[in-house]
Amino acid sequence: MPRGLPLLLPLLLAAFAPAQGFAAAAPASVLSSPVGRWRTVDDRTGQVKSIVRIREQNGTLYGTVEKVFNPPAPNPLCIACTGALKDRPVIGLQILWGLRKDSDDKNGDEWSGGWILDPETGRIYRCTLALEDRGRKLRVRGYIGFSIFGRTEHWLRVE
Repeated sequence: MPRGLPLLLPLLLAAFAPAQGFAAAAPASVLSSPVGRWRTVDDRTGQVKSIVRIREQNGTLYGTVEKVFNPPAPNPLCIACTGALKDRPVIGLQILWGLRKDSDDKNGDEWSGGWILDPETGRIYRCTLALEDRGRKLRVRGYIGFSIFGRTEHWLRVE
């Protein structure tokens, strides 16, 4: 061993140990945005229904169906929808729109002011989103009028 190394080794260890300790102690990454892909889970059956991709454009969130699991028919259509959405393919259908970061939210993990479409019923509901479990779950609340009159689903982030 070179002569000066035994003296330098403790100094090097002391210099790098805090950085290594910090990296080891740092929490797993917290995903602070709902942007990405989500497995939708039916709140009544617990079954995964689809994959929805959420994107952000000019501070507003939008969600589109990418995949449907166990559809009632191949290439399902939004039969119950009305207007321009009537009989459109569910895959590629925008089901979330108009959600913006909630300015009243202290944690910065809630979005509100938007809408969600239920392709099975064709109904459109007011919607709020909130990240949970360090960004791995998304609480999706659809309601009519007041949030108390609605349903909540928990979607799971696709890694």
